[in-house]
Amino acid sequence: MEQFALDAIERVTTRPAVDCSAIRVDPLTPVIGAEVSGLDLTKELTLDQVDEVRRAFLAHHVLVFRDQALTDEDHKRFAALFGPLHLVAAPVDGSDPYILEISAGKESRAIAGNGWHADGTADTEPSLGSMLHITRVPEAGSGGDTMFANMHLAYDMLSPAMKTFLEGLTAVHDGALPWRNAGQTPPENYEVPCNEHPVVVRHPDTGRKLLFVNQPYTSHIAQLSRTESDAVLAMLYDHIERTPLLHCRVRWQPGTLVFWDNRCVQHHAIWDYYPHSRYGRRIAIDGTRPQA
Repeated sequence: MEQFALDAIERVTTRPAVDCSAIRVDPLTPVIGAEVSGLDLTKELTLDQVDEVRRAFLAHHVLVFRDQALTDEDHKRFAALFGPLHLVAAPVDGSDPYILEISAGKESRAIAGNGWHADGTADTEPSLGSMLHITRVPEAGSGGDTMFANMHLAYDMLSPAMKTFLEGLTAVHDGALPWRNAGQTPPENYEVPCNEHPVVVRHPDTGRKLLFVNQPYTSHIAQLSRTESDAVLAMLYDHIERTPLLHCRVRWQPGTLVFWDNRCVQHHAIWDYYPHSRYGRRIAIDGTRPQA
């Protein structure tokens, strides 16, 4: 591995630990993910607990809460501590407009999230993050894990020359792209988002740079020819997918809630449990427009 990549990893792994007294935070890996214990999310949290969860979220990007028997109201109350709740694009009649059901079983022929991506990056203001609460795991007792990748480190591990090249470039994110790639067309009542965002953006809370392109939604880099854009994006996607140091892996159990930072994390819901089933509910939190 190149020395600049090793230096980037060392900078991340030698950051000071988050000082917590109201909760316990156990990292999943040195660079991304942590399990949080000492909280019952069915109850109102204290200001100290909320502050420590927030600081752990910014430090680890993916937080795992086990054994949480949440109602929809509990779920929404916890999510609302971090910002306004994000409306589901097309809620089913009579369903909660802030809750998206995540379900797969033997009748499924495809599932959402089965590939590296960040949610809704074609939106003008992609979500801050998501909270997914899984209540049913595959009957076999294994499979259905979700992987997460650190986009701060994905950027940091690039060569200085590549970082300089990417600075100032923008990419078009097209909400119709996943539909077209699946040979489908979006629903008639769905207003398809399409927006241009910087390839390298800064996290709005920490100011850290990160890589902001993903395969399902990024159409092309605006300043390059289509051939050049395809080559650069393919290199970046390969970097994200094939660099294990960027990743952590969460194994779901019934009652697990995972809160991830959609601004600096990509995730991959692994569909390796067919014909078994998995079920959960996801709430997203409103974000802001990505800025260089």
